[in-house]
Amino acid sequence: MRLSSSFIPSSLMVTAALLSPSCHGFLAPTSSSRLLPVVSSNLHAAAKKTTDDSSYERPLVLLTFDLDDTLYPIAPVIQDANTAFAKAMERYGYTGIQPSDIDAAAKQVRAEMDPEDAAALSHTEARQLAIRRTMEQVLLQRKLQETAEDWVTAVEDLSPVVVENAREWTTRAVSPSIVQAVLTAWEMERHHAAERYIYPEVKSVLKEIQEEHPGVIIGAVTDGKANPLLMTFTLAPYFDFCMSWEDDQKGRSQFFKDLASSNTAAQLTWI
Repeated sequence: MRLSSSFIPSSLMVTAALLSPSCHGFLAPTSSSRLLPVVSSNLHAAAKKTTDDSSYERPLVLLTFDLDDTLYPIAPVIQDANTAFAKAMERYGYTGIQPSDIDAAAKQVRAEMDPEDAAALSHTEARQLAIRRTMEQVLLQRKLQETAEDWVTAVEDLSPVVVENAREWTTRAVSPSIVQAVLTAWEMERHHAAERYIYPEVKSVLKEIQEEHPGVIIGAVTDGKANPLLMTFTLAPYFDFCMSWEDDQKGRSQFFKDLASSNTAAQLTWI
C-alpha cells in the first residue's frame, strides 16, 4: 500500500485484525501507530508471512480508527459545536448565552456531584445537564428580576424563601424537549464541523485502503460522541461501523468509578 507521508495527524490509532487462512477466526491485533507512513509498513508486514518454502499474504479484514484528533482536529470542532449551542439557546428565547457557557455549566455540574458519579457521567449526559443548568440559570434571573420589580425592591433584598421558590419554579419550567433540541443542534454541528475540518488526505487514504484490500471492514472506535456514519459527505462512504464507549454505559461507569477511586492523577478530557 502506498500512503502519502504528508498526512501526519497528531495521533493515529489503527488496529488491524487478520484472518488466518488456516482457521476461521481473528489473529491478535497488530500494532498501533501515530504516523500514517508507519501504518503503511505495518500493514504490509502484518499481511505478509514468509516461510522457507512459500510466501503468502493474509487478507486484511478489519481496520479501526480513532476519530477526534486523528481524522480531524477536535478543538475547532468543539468550538463550532458550542457556537451552535449558543445560537440554539437564543432561538428558544435564552438570550445572552456564550459558547463557553456549556463547558462551564458541565464543569459545575460535575463538581457538585459525588466524585464517582461525576467520573462515570457520559459526555452526552453531561451536556444534557449542562444545557438544563444554563436554561435554569437564565429563567431564575428573569424570575427574580420580575419579582423584585413587582415588589419595588432589589433582587439581592429578596428573602431566601422567595429565591428558593423561584428556583423550584425554574426547575419545572425548563422543557425536556427543548433541552433535547438544543443538544441535537450541538451534536449536528459537531458532525458538520468534523467534515469541514477533516485532514486533507483522509478520504484519499481510506479510498486507497479499500481499493488495495477489497472486503476490508473499516470501523471507528471512540470514547466521544462522533460517528463517521453521520458524516455523509466525507467519512460515511468508507466506514462500516462505529463503536462508542457511550454505548456501554455499565462498563464505562464501572471503569471511571474504579479510576476515580484510584491514586492516579489521570486527566480526563471532556469531549
